[in-house]
Amino acid sequence: MERTDTTHRIQVEDYDLAATVTSGQAFRWRPSGTGWESAIQGTWVRIEASEPGILTATTATPQTDWRWLEHYLQSHVRLADVIATFPPDPPLLEAVQACPGLRLLRQDPWECLAGFILSSTKQIVQIQQCIELLCERAGQRLEAPPRSSILHAFPSADSVAQLGETALRECKMGFRAPYLLNAARRVADGSLDLEALRALPTAEARDRLVGLHGVGRKIADCVLLFAYGRQDAFPADVWILKVLRHLYFPKRAPSPRRLLRFVETHFGPNAGYAQQFLFHHARVHLGSSLGKPTKPKPKPRAPAASL
Repeated sequence: MERTDTTHRIQVEDYDLAATVTSGQAFRWRPSGTGWESAIQGTWVRIEASEPGILTATTATPQTDWRWLEHYLQSHVRLADVIATFPPDPPLLEAVQACPGLRLLRQDPWECLAGFILSSTKQIVQIQQCIELLCERAGQRLEAPPRSSILHAFPSADSVAQLGETALRECKMGFRAPYLLNAARRVADGSLDLEALRALPTAEARDRLVGLHGVGRKIADCVLLFAYGRQDAFPADVWILKVLRHLYFPKRAPSPRRLLRFVETHFGPNAGYAQQFLFHHARVHLGSSLGKPTKPKPKPRAPAASL
């Protein structure tokens, strides 16, 4: 008889769950006691760093195979091996030391694409609000504890395409509504095959994504990094370009094009991971020095799990 469980323990090394789920790469994680809850692949899940070296996951429905969650969390990745590829420059080393255990998640491509289309010029709290309104309107009801703050799955591209622009605007999307609707229709009718992007070189996959209305290089690189694991993708918006100027060119004012050339040659094969360390460190610890209020550290702040 096949064993089913609603609780699973995942061994990890150097994994800061709280920093990872609040670092701006995924938008549906919410505090839940001493842990965090979300919906992944249509399944409600709660995770906490229950003890050193262990993440404990709980679902509302029995699971026979937990590989979907381990893949999402990228729990098999040895962070030390990633960091060993970084150039030994002081700003990046400082960011790594300030954010120990920060990880990259591996998200569903459609949800990741939709989330970053909705992220344009919005704060994270506003993005989360838009997404939850969308999920309530078009996502399937989840089996979840009654007091959960995550009660609906992320809607499929088909479901979003059927809503229409008016309904999407009612989810507080503003000018982003037609962009999301266009992307949903393209994915739903197969003219944009998100699965096919996995086999393409990064530059070609980026071009396919940038072909969508409302998707520029930054959003495309977020999808390539956070959904497809393309570590050579380095999402660069106005904020991260400001961070790069502040940390690497304090006495100069290089153009965005010059900064992108610097990114492509300086950070090595795991440039996307380096970007996440620099982005989160600047957002949490350096905000005031960059002319942006320092973001308070997330609560709950469980200690990094390590073996």
